Amino acid sequence: MACVPGGPMIRGRDDGPRNERPAMRTHVSTFYMDRLEVTIADYGACVRQRRCRAVKPIYSDFNRPRQPMVAVTWFDAVRYCEAVGKRLPTETEWEKAARGPDGDLYPWGNAAVTCERAVIEDARGRSCGLPKAGRADLAAVGRTLEVPARPAYRYGIHDLIGNSWEWVADWHADYAKCGDACRGIDPRGPCGGSRNCPGHRERVLRGGSWYWDASHATGSYRRPYVPDNQPISHFGFRCAADPAAAARLGAGKAASPR
Repeated sequence: MACVPGGPMIRGRDDGPRNERPAMRTHVSTFYMDRLEVTIADYGACVRQRRCRAVKPIYSDFNRPRQPMVAVTWFDAVRYCEAVGKRLPTETEWEKAARGPDGDLYPWGNAAVTCERAVIEDARGRSCGLPKAGRADLAAVGRTLEVPARPAYRYGIHDLIGNSWEWVADWHADYAKCGDACRGIDPRGPCGGSRNCPGHRERVLRGGSWYWDASHATGSYRRPYVPDNQPISHFGFRCAADPAAAARLGAGKAASPR
């Protein structure tokens, strides 16, 4: 895991989609985040230990051990993280890891997203033009790449942008309507992210993916989706931990901020 130092940050932006507005200064406490997306091998070990629900991607050519584990529900992601002594990151934590304290648009700064920096759809096609093996008529769907797929950027974390969408803990709400639940220190969104939240039915995914173009691949883009992931989309996740939990797990020294 990598240490993301606590402090103030800029969350959201004023020139993005409506649910990203307004840009707001908030604060997160120090936390740790997985350097890599949870892989098929990681998740499979949890299933064999009978601590996770058996599930697998429905696309062919998504079965390499180091490809991200995808096609999971929000509940599957929560269960896995809890099984390994961690938790899902909050939406604000995820954005701090991706954007740093100054609200850069990407983990590498503000230079445009390219296939050298992230696995996305570009002019060559999905997965930066890498075809999916199997049926020729489905090759253009592309696939996720084994992790780490791209270099580590801020805080030593890989692939926050692109490769697979990542579940976070929060219920979705437009920031402008969220009120105090999305402000202040360590905000957790509506109902504090609890399992039930009247009036809310969608959780949040972050980071874009191999399947979507650059407009989705920013540190601020927010995708709402129902937590039971129906109809099934190929969403992944990574876990986070508070410092005490990270210490118990032997998470190691803090990564140097980039």
